[in-house]
Amino acid sequence: MFERYGAWVARHAKASLLVAGLVVVAAAVLGLGAFGTLRSGGFDDPNAPSSRAQAVLATRFHGGANLILLVGVRTGDVDSPAARQAGTDLATRLAAEPTVARVLSYWTSGAPALRSTDGTRALVVAQVTSDGDRILARYDRSTPELTVAAGGALAADRDVNGAVLVSLGIAEAIAVPLTMLLLVLAFESLVAAAVPMLIGTAAIMGTFGELYLLGSLTDVSIYAVNLTTAMGLGLGIDYALLLVSRFREELAAGRAVPEAVARTVATAGRTIVFSAATVAVALASLLVFPLYFLRSFAYAGIGVVVIAAAAALVLAPAMLALLGPRINAGLMPWARQVRGPSSRLWERIAAGVTRRPVLAALPVLVLLLVAAAPLAHLTFGTPDEGVLRPGVGTRQVADAMRTGFPGTAATPIQVVLAGPVPAEALAGYAARISALPGVVRVDGPTASYQAGVPGPAGPTAAELAGDGAVQLSVATTAAGKSAAAQQLVRDVRAVPAPPGTTPLVGGRDAELVDTTAAIGARLPYAVGLVLVTTFVLLFLFTGGLLQPLRALLLGALSLAATLGAMTWIFQDGHLAGLLGFTPRPMDTSMTVLLFCIAFGLSMDYEVFVTSRIKEQFDRDGDPVTATVAGLARSGRIVSTAAGLLAVGFFAFGTATVSFLQMFGLGSGLAILIDATLVRGVLIPAVLRLGGRAMWWAPAPLRRLRTRFAPREA
Repeated sequence: MFERYGAWVARHAKASLLVAGLVVVAAAVLGLGAFGTLRSGGFDDPNAPSSRAQAVLATRFHGGANLILLVGVRTGDVDSPAARQAGTDLATRLAAEPTVARVLSYWTSGAPALRSTDGTRALVVAQVTSDGDRILARYDRSTPELTVAAGGALAADRDVNGAVLVSLGIAEAIAVPLTMLLLVLAFESLVAAAVPMLIGTAAIMGTFGELYLLGSLTDVSIYAVNLTTAMGLGLGIDYALLLVSRFREELAAGRAVPEAVARTVATAGRTIVFSAATVAVALASLLVFPLYFLRSFAYAGIGVVVIAAAAALVLAPAMLALLGPRINAGLMPWARQVRGPSSRLWERIAAGVTRRPVLAALPVLVLLLVAAAPLAHLTFGTPDEGVLRPGVGTRQVADAMRTGFPGTAATPIQVVLAGPVPAEALAGYAARISALPGVVRVDGPTASYQAGVPGPAGPTAAELAGDGAVQLSVATTAAGKSAAAQQLVRDVRAVPAPPGTTPLVGGRDAELVDTTAAIGARLPYAVGLVLVTTFVLLFLFTGGLLQPLRALLLGALSLAATLGAMTWIFQDGHLAGLLGFTPRPMDTSMTVLLFCIAFGLSMDYEVFVTSRIKEQFDRDGDPVTATVAGLARSGRIVSTAAGLLAVGFFAFGTATVSFLQMFGLGSGLAILIDATLVRGVLIPAVLRLGGRAMWWAPAPLRRLRTRFAPREA
């Protein structure tokens, strides 16, 4: 099937290029509108209690406080006449803004929680309904009398999104030129180096068009664009290396150009189809999660993989047919002739490992298991100001509130009760919550409660009664998103509610609890989907029942080592000074994304290596010879492709947002571990120890594979 298709493309090369070019241009025109349809955010489960609480706050309480101004005095304290006058003027001006619904300040309310313990700073808390950028531009600035810094969700979104976009731009500005330079070095020919750029450009433009269509129909994250560019170029490199290398090999064997193209598509083309399928399956698992941030990467990832494979199977064979031996034109000065198909280095490595498989594999296994050990104390979090560098204003406000405003009501746990609630029942419910360990007080519409005892209503009492709903504001001493804060959310939810009501508990700590639960509940389905479909695809590809199992186990070991290393770096804080981040729990969404992308790329290289080993094994039936010859012919391709792709991911290490650094460094490390330690040592060791049994399958499964699996020729 593949060989006949390759021969057809070789005969119709110009027409194939023309049609494919028109499709790419149309997709590029369509993709220009993608950036206007994509959104930021998407880190929360829309059906979670915390999300529904936020929806009630938005509709019945006109939203919640989303802007915090940390106001400091230049001399004296916040109670001096000059500071009081300046602070009152600031709060009054802010309250007069047409897009600001509510303002609460220390100077207008006298609330002790809005005054720092040292008396030099105070808070102004507001709800901004729209036009947030203008409000921040006007009020996130100091005056001659006061220092002012903006925090809260409004400022955090501005700073995090801005830092992410700048970081991604810098990473791509580093990665793309460097990758293009390395492409020329890898292919040793200017003409051959143009092939991956053509495939990558087609994949990127086509995926932009897909994202525009999907963004017009559903929520799609803006961050999917950067995965598109990184993987589009990376897969273009992978597939081009495979095709060009095989085409050069066929030409060197004396085949005519049309026959060489047909054989290239029959062998390398089949490998690309299975490779793309395994990567797409890994990314499709992201569709089971309710967070559109993760689903967006599935949309982009599946699209770029499928389009890159299609481009590789249409554009590349057509170009090879037209270029013929000129694919080697423009050789670099140091490359007197095109390299042979086999790598002497990889041949020696494979031969050495197969002679002493246990001795070679044992140190690698120990190293990977040691790297995976930090997973034993892995904890998860969600993005907030803590992902920014300490010098950013929003981060400074958050840090100051944690240390200088204990028990502040600026970022409370919010409890929303829809419908009429009898005053006596509400009072009892609020009193029970206030008696929980870690609760400073509970503010309600008619009273404040401390340690189960009611007291006078707080300054925000009038704002806690909405349109047919009631809100309780729970102030706590627990550090935000800590284990204690998350447990307090669970404790609040466990308090018996007033009869006939279903309280919704919201706030940042509740969002973390719900996000972790939503991902955890669906993670078994995602993992199961990946394992089952990958096993089936690899069995159809190799014909051996143990080969898929070996691939999955080694892939899992490689991923465990990578995630363990990232935990050691980003959660435990090693290398924090070098990379400039603050240690914090691993970001839940980014960790899942890292797992899926790294696993998919691992299976990509698995198919590359196994295809050449399988080809040799089918030829002579000797598993040792097949392993050595297969690695000799595929090792250089895999290591080169992995190195080029890792460069793009490592560029994210320059980011000023810690979860981007973790994702980039983790992806790059996973790629290199897989392409060197796993492909170079563990695979030949396992294949040597397993022998012919690694290629065995029961007769019914062999017949099934013969019927359904596409063959090379």
